[in-house]
Amino acid sequence: MTDRECVELLQWAAPRLRLRWEGFRRVRGQVCKRIGRRVKALGLEGASAYRARLEADPAEWVVLDSLCRVTISRFYRDHRVFDALREELLPELLRGARSRGESVLRVWSAGCASGEEPYTVAVLFRFGLLPVFPELRLELLATDADEALLDRARRGCYPPGTLRELPPEWTARAFTLTEEGEQCIAPELREDLSFRCQDLRSELPDGPFHLVLCRNVAFTYFAPPLQCQVLALLVKRLVPGGLLVIGAHESLPEGAVHLERAAGPLPIFRKPAE
Repeated sequence: MTDRECVELLQWAAPRLRLRWEGFRRVRGQVCKRIGRRVKALGLEGASAYRARLEADPAEWVVLDSLCRVTISRFYRDHRVFDALREELLPELLRGARSRGESVLRVWSAGCASGEEPYTVAVLFRFGLLPVFPELRLELLATDADEALLDRARRGCYPPGTLRELPPEWTARAFTLTEEGEQCIAPELREDLSFRCQDLRSELPDGPFHLVLCRNVAFTYFAPPLQCQVLALLVKRLVPGGLLVIGAHESLPEGAVHLERAAGPLPIFRKPAE
């Protein structure tokens, strides 16, 4: 399958999956390789034959949907975002929670892939916030539509290169290097974290949450009407004054529910207090 054939296939198929082709432009190589392998495994001639297969077999759409999930991630990705959360925004949230007699910081990582993002939050809380707020604890939920990725996340072991943006002093405390050369997250950093298989397009946890991270999923790959629907549901699950973090190269859909920028140009938004 040529790149052009794959692009044309994605442009045709994406709307039926409630996705937008434009989100795949820069990462289509990963997706096209998977589709090419699928076409070969089915013994088909090429993109046109696979399109015919999709038209004839509704079950194949489920397979194609799984092939379109982009899994690029790393720890402390977009470090300025996590620096702002650690240094200013989360301490402010925690002081407010403490003043109200609350004892739990509730966080949701939506589209967590193989776990780098939620484990980053766990490390940040344990080493960056807990020393200042020892009376508070973390309750962290991570969701993804791909059960295979969640299995990798539960295992919690990663190539060293994925940790290159994490503060080195935290890496030394949070990970153990195995004989196979992997870095495995310490058991105590798993205690407050749970993983759940959910597709953001159809199912969301109840909440409420103080912090929701929805990065490089909904506002990159979802079709615009679905983006608006998902955003409204995300905001509904935030406490008043809660924070929503999106991807560094993402923007919220036009006409979206009102949110305030919480950190200048960084992609961090605050739900207004009631």
